[in-house]
Amino acid sequence: MRLKPMSARSLGYAPADKRIELLRRVGECGSISEAARSAGVSYKAAWQAIHTLTNLAGEPLVDSSVGGAGGGGARLTPAGTRLLQVAEQMEAARREVLARVNDPSAQTLAAPRTSMRNHLPCRVVRLDSAGRGDPLVRVALALPGGGELAALLTRESAQLLGLAPGLEVLALCKATAVRVEPPNDAPAPDGANRLRGRVLRAARGTAHDELTLTLDGGLQQLVGFAAHPNRLRAGSRAQARVEASAVVLALR
Repeated sequence: MRLKPMSARSLGYAPADKRIELLRRVGECGSISEAARSAGVSYKAAWQAIHTLTNLAGEPLVDSSVGGAGGGGARLTPAGTRLLQVAEQMEAARREVLARVNDPSAQTLAAPRTSMRNHLPCRVVRLDSAGRGDPLVRVALALPGGGELAALLTRESAQLLGLAPGLEVLALCKATAVRVEPPNDAPAPDGANRLRGRVLRAARGTAHDELTLTLDGGLQQLVGFAAHPNRLRAGSRAQARVEASAVVLALR
C-alpha cells in the first residue's frame, strides 16, 4: 500500500498535549480504553485525540474493533506507525536544537504559528466547572502584570493539555474577538473577560478602528476593535472585553 506524503500538520508537539502520547499508548496496549486509562484521560478524550490526529493526517491511524470487556481491540495502521516514528525524530531534533542554543528563551521556538494576533503568557490559577458531569471547564488564568483572564474549554481539551494550577500557558484570541471601549464599572455580560489598560495606537477605519492597548501592569499588549467613530485616542484609558469561549490555550 502506497502511503501519502507526510504532513507536518499531523504532528502534535508532544509536551503541548497528549495526542501523540495516546497514539503511542494505543500501539503499546492494543486498546483505546487502556491507552486512555494509562494516560490519565477519559475514553472520550482519547477518541477526541485520535480523531484530531486522523483529520490532520488525512488517513486512518488506528484500526479498532468494537466490543469486548476492555472496550474492544485497536492497532496502529502503517500510517499511524510512521507518524509515531516521525514524531520521535522531530522531538529528538527539537531537543538537540534547544540544547545547542542552551537558553530558556529558546522555548519560544515551540510557540504556535497562528492567525491569532493576541498571545498572552499566563499561569493557570484554577479550574472551575458546574459539576463533575458538566462538559465545560472554566480556566482562571493569572496575567504577569496582574489581573485575571478566563478561558472556557471542554473537559476533554483540559485533560489533553494536562491543565493544572501553576502550569504556564499561552492564552490566544483573535483581534476580531476583542471589543475595545471606554472603561466602565458595569458587569461584563455573561461573565466575559474585561481587561483594562491604555490605548497605545489607534488605526482608524471606515466602520471599525483597530486599537492596541497596553494592559495595566505594562507587560502585555492586546489588539482589538471599536466601532467607528469613537473618542478613544492614544493615551486614553480603555477596557477590552472578550468572551471566555473565544480564548484558546496552548502550552508554552
